[in-house]
Amino acid sequence: MAQGAFQTLPGFRDFRPEDCAVRNYLFRNFREVARRYGFVEYETPIVEGTELYLKKTGGELGTQLFRFEDQGGRDVTLRPEVTASLGRVLINSQRAYQKPMRWFEIGQCFRYEAPQAGRTREFYQFNVDLIGEADPAADAELIALTIELMRELGFKQGDFVIRLSDRRYWQEFAAAKDLTEEQAEELLTIVDKLERDKEGKCGPKLEKLGLSLAEVETAIKSPSELSDDLNAVLANLEARGMCDDVEVDLSIVRGLAYYTGVVFEVFDAKKKKRAVAGGGRYDTLVFALSDGKIDLPAVGFAIGDVVIRNLIEETPHALEKMKAALDAESACDVFLILADPEQQANALGLATQLRSAGIAVSYSLTAAKFNKQFKAAEQARAPLALVIGNEFPGVSLKTLATREEVKLTADDTIAETISQHLKK
Repeated sequence: MAQGAFQTLPGFRDFRPEDCAVRNYLFRNFREVARRYGFVEYETPIVEGTELYLKKTGGELGTQLFRFEDQGGRDVTLRPEVTASLGRVLINSQRAYQKPMRWFEIGQCFRYEAPQAGRTREFYQFNVDLIGEADPAADAELIALTIELMRELGFKQGDFVIRLSDRRYWQEFAAAKDLTEEQAEELLTIVDKLERDKEGKCGPKLEKLGLSLAEVETAIKSPSELSDDLNAVLANLEARGMCDDVEVDLSIVRGLAYYTGVVFEVFDAKKKKRAVAGGGRYDTLVFALSDGKIDLPAVGFAIGDVVIRNLIEETPHALEKMKAALDAESACDVFLILADPEQQANALGLATQLRSAGIAVSYSLTAAKFNKQFKAAEQARAPLALVIGNEFPGVSLKTLATREEVKLTADDTIAETISQHLKK
């Protein structure tokens, strides 16, 4: 087979070291902001029984599953999202935890949809859920966490907007129009696509429901009143000084059928991209998955790595912050420079000693010229170089950024001395 004939499947990605560095930067920020809000991490399997996703997710998801039969004859699916898996976990173990539960998860998801800008078939999601609290304060807490995450990633006010809505508004609208439950779900699907659907496509769909495009657009732009829950969320965010990052937009309904109340999505301020993140209240999912045995209110949101990375790379100050964080990383703490090849055995022993003390050490595996070793140290972004010559156990510790040099002895205190230099 010709060289390079093997390629990744459409919508899948290789993560070279530089891509892993960006992914890890995102993950660190996800975990740090979750920690500030008191959330703890959990994980679920990447493969689930297909029925879990067909039972209550609704929308287009059922047509986008990576679904197959395993060797045991089971109908299984690579998880397309995590909330359904969380619901399954809660059914089996929620009694063991005090409510409300603050849980988060970072993991891969898979959806068989057309790859395009900001959308792949394989992606990572940061999922955050607050379980066991029906009060709108829980919704506000999740939205506040989302805003703080965007700020932590380097975005400033005006770079993004949280578009806030309430699905119950449309349920009441549907009831007032005497729509059946099935027709109400169809209405939500149309509203969800209203902004991005082709011109003229939504009108005929609404006419089949006995509605006009004009009356639906009026319901979005000029609501008679907002729900008590929506007003409570806005008041909560106002008290935090976060209301300027939020706007009410009743065209946001979310695509999954399990949402029941307040919902929100994060967009770039110019709204040129698909949603960066989204979530909302899903009070009936656990009830449905447990066949009515467990009634557990919940609210959650998810943010994918693909769109947020794209937005960071297109926002100068967010990109500058990420680059600064990545530039500060190094492959090692100390690079050993072997000035005297006769000291190779001593260098290996010293490397082992330092690594055992928790210091990251690298060096040229084969004989190399003195200057070439220094270039390798710089390429590894090592802050320190330890020069080992014919005066061993005397060694020289150099700070590569300033070329400052100090003489040390390779004894039991060298690891502590190096650690102190790394803290400067």
